[in-house]
Amino acid sequence: MSISKKRKAAAAKVDKTKVYSLKDASALVKEINCTKFDSSVDLHIRLGVDPKKADQQVRGTVSLPHGTGKTKKVLVLCTPDKEAAAKEAGADFVGLDEFITKIEGGWVDVDVIIATPSVMPKIGKLGKVLGPRNLMPNPKTGTVTNDVAAAVNEVKGGKIAFKVDKAGIVHASIGRVSFSPEKIAENSTELINAIIKLKPSTAKGIYLKGVSMASTMSPGITLDTKSLAN
Repeated sequence: MSISKKRKAAAAKVDKTKVYSLKDASALVKEINCTKFDSSVDLHIRLGVDPKKADQQVRGTVSLPHGTGKTKKVLVLCTPDKEAAAKEAGADFVGLDEFITKIEGGWVDVDVIIATPSVMPKIGKLGKVLGPRNLMPNPKTGTVTNDVAAAVNEVKGGKIAFKVDKAGIVHASIGRVSFSPEKIAENSTELINAIIKLKPSTAKGIYLKGVSMASTMSPGITLDTKSLAN
């Protein structure tokens, strides 16, 4: 596979033998962007945990101070008495049975699904469709709640969910390349601090094993984990 001139030029600006401070990485990720669109900026955080063990599953939510730069499509599955509040809060889709049928048919054109506790028994059968896409409502991520308006506002305001994968890595989008370096750094700090607070008591050794930052199609920038951990 051939590499474009822009991609080569971007790669040349990143010193693979160096670890960068968060401040420097947040500025560099803007310089090495090689797409014509407003690329997302992602963090890839390798943790010293064993995801196969239930007590070392790191997952949670965090509200990024500057949002992600992307407007998320939100579906609220609820009873009729909650529909007005969900719509007023800005939910893109609101309902129940008709959307359950659509999802069973393969429709998943949303970024977040919020549900009230009373309808979860109906939604349980959608696990095979929603689970692999990380769309299944879950009380731990605040997407199963009776206060649907507050949940919608949080998601629209920049709240994201994260979860360690089978390889022990958390992947999360923390902004766009159009953000200022300061906003990229502040969003990154918020996510990293949230993950540090969730360190399992059974996890031994180094917790933050590696952190890299990259925009869409750009080379990764290795961050200094020692400074991040402190």
